Amino acid sequence: MAIFQKTQTENAVNKVVELPVSSIVPNPAQPRVIFDDYELSRLAVSIQQNGILQPLTVRRVENSLTYELIAGERRLRACKLLNMSYVPCIIITASVKDSAVLAVLENLQRADLSFMEEAYAIKNLIDYYGFTQEEAAARLGTAQSTIANKLRLLKLSDDEKALVVKYKLTERQARALLRLDGDKRPDAIHYIGSNQLNTAQTDAYIEELLKGRPHKPTVHKRWSFRAVSLYINTFNKTIDAMKEAGINCETTKNRTEDFVEYVVKIPLKQ
Repeated sequence: MAIFQKTQTENAVNKVVELPVSSIVPNPAQPRVIFDDYELSRLAVSIQQNGILQPLTVRRVENSLTYELIAGERRLRACKLLNMSYVPCIIITASVKDSAVLAVLENLQRADLSFMEEAYAIKNLIDYYGFTQEEAAARLGTAQSTIANKLRLLKLSDDEKALVVKYKLTERQARALLRLDGDKRPDAIHYIGSNQLNTAQTDAYIEELLKGRPHKPTVHKRWSFRAVSLYINTFNKTIDAMKEAGINCETTKNRTEDFVEYVVKIPLKQ
């Protein structure tokens, strides 16, 4: 079977071909490290119903019957959830370095990565593949100052990075934290995240800390119905995803002026 597959794909460059899922290996430069299980399940349901609308992009590993993934990590993972044996792919000719750059570019152009994942991806390009900051900027089509600013984020400790992700701080907020000594950062992140400070409030708060002032700026937390609606919408999408997957759940919704009540019955046997 492997010999047959090799023969069929030897002249298939830039054409869509069906490749065994087992023959596709991860890209070592894959910048995405966070994969949302719910979104992967949604994608798997879509692929099950509609097929793969955009083929994966791979390159042939030299002297091997395997293919290195360049673009389509989420699609590949969703296909594995469905236990699919073959997936449509476009085979391109690319060097190891080109493959790494393309993997990062594909995610950056889709705005698919968190800013912390972007920073790690750029660092990998520089460290593993020997790019300078200027070369990385040129290959990624961005300014060298942008590359430098993203790399600065990696000066945060692993615990601090985890807290930044937990509280969903912005890139500017995370970069502002670098002005503080390391021992002050964890408490600052907790305060910024817990009080939902915006960028301007974060800058003012850090400025107060740098001046050694004991008091903190007053923050008025707001709870808007818009935020509640986002959670309700997420819940509705979860129900829709279960139904799309063939789970015949029963949902009763009761809405009053004060609350929205859901009763969901999920059968254990289909």
